[in-house]
Amino acid sequence: MRNTTMTLPARLPTVMWGWKELLGLCKLNVVAVMLICTAVGMALATPGLPPLNRVFAGLVGIGLASCGAAAFNHILDRHLDALMSRTSRRPVASKRLPVAVALGWAGLLSGAGLALLAWQVNYLTAALTFASLIGYALIYTAFLKRATPQNIVIGGVAGAAPPLLGWVAITGQITPEPLLLMLIIFAWTPPHFWSLAIHKRDDYARAGIPMLPVTHGIPFTRLQIWLYGWLTVLTTLMPVMIGMSSILYLFAVLCLNARFMFWNWKVWRGQDPSAPINAFWFSIRYLLGVFGALLLDHYATALAW
Repeated sequence: MRNTTMTLPARLPTVMWGWKELLGLCKLNVVAVMLICTAVGMALATPGLPPLNRVFAGLVGIGLASCGAAAFNHILDRHLDALMSRTSRRPVASKRLPVAVALGWAGLLSGAGLALLAWQVNYLTAALTFASLIGYALIYTAFLKRATPQNIVIGGVAGAAPPLLGWVAITGQITPEPLLLMLIIFAWTPPHFWSLAIHKRDDYARAGIPMLPVTHGIPFTRLQIWLYGWLTVLTTLMPVMIGMSSILYLFAVLCLNARFMFWNWKVWRGQDPSAPINAFWFSIRYLLGVFGALLLDHYATALAW
């Protein structure tokens, strides 16, 4: 008797995604730190309170563009992310979110942010934000990250831009003060990120990413963290040297620098396996503390006058 049983086709895989995956592209924790530094740049740009409408539009516009840049990073790094335990569950790397959807979301966020800045803030802020987006999403992610162990140093220019963007959003001008704020973040970035790179060295090696611990070894990277740590200390003292901040900031930043260099010293010694990741997490609090001290000193000085 003829077998009339029909074989049903295998069920096609479905991609389930929603707002959780879309927001997962935005690196909200990183963007939040960036916006705090942006807001401090806005506050320092004027003796009193900056115009609240411009603060709001500036933070929203810069925030949207930063989220867009983070989403482009997810798309360009999806194959590398899939090879690393730290990033393998990201929405695009894990294939929970289609690349086309992620690309549309990244473009929407970036375009909306830049348009808002040009419309409600000023063209210079929009242009600098666009340059930062290109620097991070394309120059760093697509090229430098795969090309050189100095990727985080060169690419750090884009990541250091938030206080400059905030200052320009209020004043419409580039002056030495916001460039100094930018220099602080630029010097801070290598010891901050290389501490994580030591902790995740095997992940980077597996993905073939030429991070400094992979190409030059962990002892050399520990030394660079120690040296760049001292460079960061020097840059954080410069606001006092140029008269931008007073004794209140100096006291606070000396305390912060002592703790910052304590963790960098622990990393340099190489005797505590948990020191790199602890140094990484403290460095985030350290940067927020430095900018918080700048803000406190700014308004304390204004009230004193």
